[in-house]
Amino acid sequence: MRLLYLLNVSNPNRLSADSGFTFADLLTPALTDAGAEVTVAAPVAAGDARVGFEPTASPPTKYRARFDPGLDGLVDLVRRIKPEVVVANQVESAPAIRAALLEAHVDALIAGYCHYLPFSFAEDGRLELDPSLDDGGLGRSVLLAFAAGLAACDRVLVHSSTAASWTTTAAARMGVDIAEKLHIAPAPRDERLVRDPAEVAVPDGRAVGVYNHRLYAHYGTERFAALARRLAAEAPVELTVMDLFGTRSPERIRLDPSPERHRAELAALDKVTVASDRGDRVRYRNLLASAHFGIAPFRAGCPWSMSVIDCQGLGLPVIAPRTGWLAEHIDDDLLFDTADQAVAIAVRLATDAEFYRVHAKRAHASTTDLTPAAVAARYLEALR
Repeated sequence: MRLLYLLNVSNPNRLSADSGFTFADLLTPALTDAGAEVTVAAPVAAGDARVGFEPTASPPTKYRARFDPGLDGLVDLVRRIKPEVVVANQVESAPAIRAALLEAHVDALIAGYCHYLPFSFAEDGRLELDPSLDDGGLGRSVLLAFAAGLAACDRVLVHSSTAASWTTTAAARMGVDIAEKLHIAPAPRDERLVRDPAEVAVPDGRAVGVYNHRLYAHYGTERFAALARRLAAEAPVELTVMDLFGTRSPERIRLDPSPERHRAELAALDKVTVASDRGDRVRYRNLLASAHFGIAPFRAGCPWSMSVIDCQGLGLPVIAPRTGWLAEHIDDDLLFDTADQAVAIAVRLATDAEFYRVHAKRAHASTTDLTPAAVAARYLEALR
């Protein structure tokens, strides 16, 4: 299988904070091991030396990535590579890819991977636009472009059962039927972030929690900050908050200044340390491994979280709001509906050694089917 993997890198200056790049960097070598001939077209090379690389420009904003796919460049690219499969990691670009294939006279299957859903569902079933893609009222246009992309795909790949249900429902409301082309292919775990749960240090009455998610407002960072205040005041818990972005460009700050605002707010809290991995995966691992448990984001419409999997692979139990994929994936003992419940779970993890050991093992076990080789096999099966 000759596979062209189109990758938009939204954080080229801090690749460790770009989940799409991390996904490709882990998956494409495993696809190559499985016999695929893979070329990645991206602003930076992903995968190992066996994976082909075609350099592309990094879009300056998230809206350029969705509305300016660069049709001329796509035509030239498919003429050179002559792929049998094109993976569109920006689903909105699928119609342009279809047009490029027609113009280049190349017959290839288009697979759209839904790394990000531009919507969520309220408890009453209402479809709500993602606020992070609604600057200037563009949210509805992004949603329609996403639906057009789904319609142009031969395969639609999603992370989880939750994401499959949401994507199918949203597409149907816009007149797009994806039932026959939908496949679940979760993201691979990073084998550098895996250890035997027997090596995990059990808390002795005090624990360190880690929050390793982007500090955007739409990730529910304000709700996390409120919980952090409660944990500092009421639980034998200290917190490490990851600053994954470092210094962002003025253009990205102009579009959304919330990460900088929340970083300063969290740094001012008692018993909270803001730490940076400086873009170093080894340092990132060490920061996670020095904690006892993770805290999931409060993001509405969360279809998957590689940061949650990072913690679990290291044997860290993750506490989470009972919502979205988190409610599908996290052990029920660690899910909460209220801040009172979250504090109680954190206290128990810090003080009940047996409870902690059980959930450290369960956390690790929940990632065992996510090795790059296993995910690559599921991925290729979906593309056949």
